Amino acid sequence: MPQIPEKIHELTVGQLAARSGAAVSALHFYETKGLISSRRTPGNQRRYHRDALRRVAFVRAAQRVGIPLATIREALAELPEERTPTREDWARLSQAWRSELDERIKQLNRLRDHLTDCIGCGCLSLDTCVLSNPDDAFGQRQGTGSRLLIERNPD
Repeated sequence: MPQIPEKIHELTVGQLAARSGAAVSALHFYETKGLISSRRTPGNQRRYHRDALRRVAFVRAAQRVGIPLATIREALAELPEERTPTREDWARLSQAWRSELDERIKQLNRLRDHLTDCIGCGCLSLDTCVLSNPDDAFGQRQGTGSRLLIERNPD
């Protein structure tokens, strides 16, 4: 990984890509979405402040856990400009997402736990499937699967 001397306070897009592990196209995309910012040189080249490295790392970590870009942008807007955010800054921002992530984990656990049952019953029904219709009162009384179709069409 290329080292950037401490005396250099701005990075080219290539340096930022090399140091962050993000593709140049991803950095341009992040900039169009307002997640990072740059200034333009007289030759119209982008220059990023060093704090963009941490911002890119934050964006990529948040994306990995499924945080929408709009939510990430709102969080980054709370950070100070031209200063590398502190550990406390990041902790405050990530804490706000904790309950959302906990709910997603709960949903994924429920999906995992019922996946075998759903495939095992063979119903493939959106109306009675435990996964897509978890509060199916009729299914609880009459049974799951294709029984309802069989009872309606006794051919």
